[in-house]
Amino acid sequence: MKSSAVPETMRALVLTAYDGRPESLRVESLPVPRPSAGQVLVRVAAAPINPADLMFVRGQYGIRKPLPVVPGLEASGTVVASGGVAGKLLVGRRVACVAPGEGDGLWAEYAAVPLGQCLPLRSHVSDEQGASLFINPFTAWVLMERAKEGHHAALAQTAAAGTMGRMLLALAKRRSVPMVNVVRRPEQVELLHDLGAEYVLSTHEPEFEERLHRVCHELKVTLAFDPVGGRLTGQLLHALPEGGSVTVYGSLSEQECRIAPGDLIFGRKRVEGFWLSEWHRQGFGPAQIKALMGVPSLVGQTLETPVRARLPLESAGEAVRIASADMTAGKVLFVPAPADA
Repeated sequence: MKSSAVPETMRALVLTAYDGRPESLRVESLPVPRPSAGQVLVRVAAAPINPADLMFVRGQYGIRKPLPVVPGLEASGTVVASGGVAGKLLVGRRVACVAPGEGDGLWAEYAAVPLGQCLPLRSHVSDEQGASLFINPFTAWVLMERAKEGHHAALAQTAAAGTMGRMLLALAKRRSVPMVNVVRRPEQVELLHDLGAEYVLSTHEPEFEERLHRVCHELKVTLAFDPVGGRLTGQLLHALPEGGSVTVYGSLSEQECRIAPGDLIFGRKRVEGFWLSEWHRQGFGPAQIKALMGVPSLVGQTLETPVRARLPLESAGEAVRIASADMTAGKVLFVPAPADA
């Protein structure tokens, strides 16, 4: 049941077409959802625009919901009501949450979220940092755990100056694992050096591919992480020593991965994909429990999300434009700010 303090209606961003046009996202007044058994009602404090969200609103993500629908894959907020006895312990607590696999997401003032997809926020974690607790920090953690399990002595990554890249760099430094960082612009090279990165290469440097090949062989890099796709996936794979592999976990270039067949055939190299949602679907095994214990303690500290803009739902077009333009500068957050907050 809902608390009497919760209004009957709310503002929400509604997606009407998977075409990526600003006018296909508009603010509407919707009924505040009623949490069913196994759900809680969250008053949203902040919700980020992730690359996955941009893919979703363009119809390119792995989940495609019936329209119209409220987007938004993750957020932070306060639990204000519970649909069952189990969730009552969370009422009044701040949480990070992930949108349900079906129905509306989190770009709204309120959202009904499955109890198992909420995680109480520790006192040191702000609403802004908690809003981005799940997708990037857990992805970085899982990728680095796989590197550890595979006994990879050195790593490489593309889009290294972005939020995920910085998190992977921080975890690699924490474990004293050398990492080759690939970026696009000279100022990003300087940024990563300031963050303590030793090996940073820009794709616009002369002889980039030769330098990448040389340093990957010198360090014996056998695993690389690529959220970009396109030509860069093939360049990265080609630079690795024999038997190396590239894990693709994003599509920032919005292009097909271009891979030389010879690397797969003669170099015994491989490319695989990673999707955090699929990892979560495996259930609560030892890997999931370890991540749930480890990630929250690092969020807002080792795993910090830079934030560059905080905008209301009414600024959806501007927010999406800013988020799409330069991901190095930090996250764009929707701050719904319900009137009764």
